[in-house]
Amino acid sequence: MTGTPPTPQRSERPPLTVYLASPRGFCAGVDRAIQIVELALEKYGAPVYVRHAIVHNRYVVESLEAKGAIFVEELDEIPETDAPIVFSAHGVPKAVPADARNRRMFMLDATCPLVSKVHIEAERLFDHGHEILLIGHAGHPEVVGTTGQLPPGASRSRRARTRPLLRPRTPRSSAVITQTTLSVDDTRDILAVLQTRFPDIVVPRKDDICYATTNRQDAVKRIAAQCDAMIVVGSPNSSNSLRLVEVAQRAGCPQAVLVERRSEIDWSQFENIRSLGVTAGASAPEVLVDSIIDAFAERFDVAVQTVTTAEETISFKLPRPLRDTTAA
Repeated sequence: MTGTPPTPQRSERPPLTVYLASPRGFCAGVDRAIQIVELALEKYGAPVYVRHAIVHNRYVVESLEAKGAIFVEELDEIPETDAPIVFSAHGVPKAVPADARNRRMFMLDATCPLVSKVHIEAERLFDHGHEILLIGHAGHPEVVGTTGQLPPGASRSRRARTRPLLRPRTPRSSAVITQTTLSVDDTRDILAVLQTRFPDIVVPRKDDICYATTNRQDAVKRIAAQCDAMIVVGSPNSSNSLRLVEVAQRAGCPQAVLVERRSEIDWSQFENIRSLGVTAGASAPEVLVDSIIDAFAERFDVAVQTVTTAEETISFKLPRPLRDTTAA
């Protein structure tokens, strides 16, 4: 008699230890940005317009679109409206809110406060007569937003790499700022080289790289060497997620890959592994992490070990118009 073959018992699956990095996933700035869109929809109703992806994660963007958010790249795409306009967590050039004010738009700024801190530092240094050198990834919205705090030509950008070729025009009156989501090790190397070559250059008193980026990279370093492979849950346009892949590879993991969701797993990359590291970029929700671990549990006898390197308790205030909404 022919029938459906029985599902393999758990004991028949090959064993797999999953080292789950902690901290991982949403940081305080991302959580705040998403809350701003959700609370604006709750308070004012749909639509709520968002300039650029609120955070770099397709799942998050699609979830908010389903609730009534409309994403645009420029304010010109928004019709005349009383609906809220939300600026993404990456920050925007000064010209953007100025344009919105001229058009009498209702603005809600979801810029991460740690990005805003870099904006303020850039302006302070410029006001003190410094030439600004910005280390970051060309074209990234955060870099565009930071350079946009200064007059044209007031800053010079350099792609994040370990051997900087940028020569300040005025080394004795130059200052460095950085994107918040860079590799901690690469940035440290870049700053060291700049200080060696130009001893009078002003470097950040405290790293511009945010706590969440640092903590997630530290957690990956802790587990990388004991993993046959590692999955970083995140989107390909997420700077901090891409840096986690690089950190894992440099820290001794033979194979580290970026995966946006479980349907994109290439199972040929995970044949014969016995240990797997899992982490998530700061814009990736935990539901995607759970889904990917569940996918491995369907094929392996999974034992999950959470490896914690830091506890995160930081939170940021919401914009004033939304604070009564969250209280309610």
